[in-house]
Amino acid sequence: MTDGIRHFRTDDAAALAALTMAAIRKVGTRAYTPEQVAAWAARHPGPDRFIASAAKGDAILVAVDANDTPIAYVLTETGGHLDMLYCHPDHTGNGVAGVLLAAAEKVARKSGVAYLFTEASELARPVFERAGYSVLHRRDFIIVHAGADVAIHNYAMEKRLR
Repeated sequence: MTDGIRHFRTDDAAALAALTMAAIRKVGTRAYTPEQVAAWAARHPGPDRFIASAAKGDAILVAVDANDTPIAYVLTETGGHLDMLYCHPDHTGNGVAGVLLAAAEKVARKSGVAYLFTEASELARPVFERAGYSVLHRRDFIIVHAGADVAIHNYAMEKRLR
């Protein structure tokens, strides 16, 4: 589990970028092919993305261990789009994601957001469903990677807050 949840700090950016890559590359293989994982990983920017998101007012909540090291995070954009939810592979499956989703919901409610919506991976879908999100539809799309079209999918999901 987690030793706490706190708001993002600029010095978390590199750790969150590394955590994202570790989650995609190690956990992603449970539901996606190696080609899909490579294409997915290539789409994720580095640390600057987190700094820019925080600067524009997005809420980034970070779950940390006893040493204040990030082990998971959730990034919710100001309009209610839950853009990212990632857990380090060593902490996947122990409830941290659910705790982060509950915390993100509290922040959204305080901000007056009426509903949260996301595009959940095959792996994250059950976590979101346990948190009360509904699947709207499966999204099948192509990522161009290494000169090839890579077919992949995720799920459009939402949760009404009012």
